[in-house]
Amino acid sequence: MKSAEEIRNAVEKRYAEIARSGSSCCGDQPLVQIGYAKEELQALPEPALMGLGCGNPVRLAGIREGETVVDLGSGGGIDVFLAARQVGPSGRVIGVDMTAEMLARAQENAERLGLTNVEFRQGLIERLPLADSSVDLILSNCVINLAPDKGAVFREAFRVLKPGGRLVVSDMVARGELRGEIRENPELWASCIGGALPEDEYLETVRRAGFVPVEVLTREGLERDHVYSVTVRAGKPEGTEGRERSDHERRA
Repeated sequence: MKSAEEIRNAVEKRYAEIARSGSSCCGDQPLVQIGYAKEELQALPEPALMGLGCGNPVRLAGIREGETVVDLGSGGGIDVFLAARQVGPSGRVIGVDMTAEMLARAQENAERLGLTNVEFRQGLIERLPLADSSVDLILSNCVINLAPDKGAVFREAFRVLKPGGRLVVSDMVARGELRGEIRENPELWASCIGGALPEDEYLETVRRAGFVPVEVLTREGLERDHVYSVTVRAGKPEGTEGRERSDHERRA
């Protein structure tokens, strides 16, 4: 198995190139086909419409005014900007991305829109630059499959969510175990294929982080080779401390 560092380097290189060029890594899939409305896209700057997602978690998240929302792997900022409209001036949306070029592009887009309730932070989604129990909602769109340690991603999401908080993510999953030559290819990881888990394993990874219930909202959007997109919703139970389950899982 390729090391986590090799995978991250391949992913970061690919997405830095995409940020500089503005083109999508995942083909010319129209955003409307994966769940975005033409009307909401028309209000965003063109450099934010990079076609990198595999669903529209914002549409299914039930975002409320005043909430604090985090987008894991925020890219050019499209989901951050759509969520920012819904949380309003009393809320806040934070985009987290490891790629400096993507963060710069997203910040430029935010300035074009004149938004004051968004911010972008550099960091790994396996080690979020966020405090315990500080977030109402976590979003992610076709990014968690890129992470070498998906269990760590969901444990971190559980840690930073407030009790009663929720997770809504669109991601790529596999129809069974992928062949070794696919999983061993860093370029296929960076293309949202090589790192995809079988759906059952993906959902179990979410549950093991402490989330209940865990449900699949849709299985529509993208389908490529042996992988396809799902949108998953999960909740952090009331009365659950942010770090408790994460530490338990690390010891296990």
